[in-house]
Amino acid sequence: MTTIWHNPKCSKSREALKLLEERGEGIEVFKYLETAPSREEIVTLLAKLGLSARELMRTKEDLYKELALATVEEESVLIDSLVEHPKLIERPILIQGNRAIIGRPVERVIEFLS
Repeated sequence: MTTIWHNPKCSKSREALKLLEERGEGIEVFKYLETAPSREEIVTLLAKLGLSARELMRTKEDLYKELALATVEEESVLIDSLVEHPKLIERPILIQGNRAIIGRPVERVIEFLS
């Protein structure tokens, strides 16, 4: 079973979902913009990704700049920002068991599924 944190408006996310569907494996689609992930889900995801909260953020997003997150040092504040503003979460994210990746570029998705 593969879980994808999916934004249907994102071409990269749609591309990753299509790859999953073509493989015919079990897929769970989590539309994180419709149902925001909890703080615990974000922390668990970061552990699986092996990334910091900032590395999971869309730093070119206007909201990132509006919230002045570039100046924030505290990991817990960055995590809270991801929970409060899921639009800041990079996409797509694929999860299988205890491993996960950010599926950009799409070649990373192919490698992850191999």
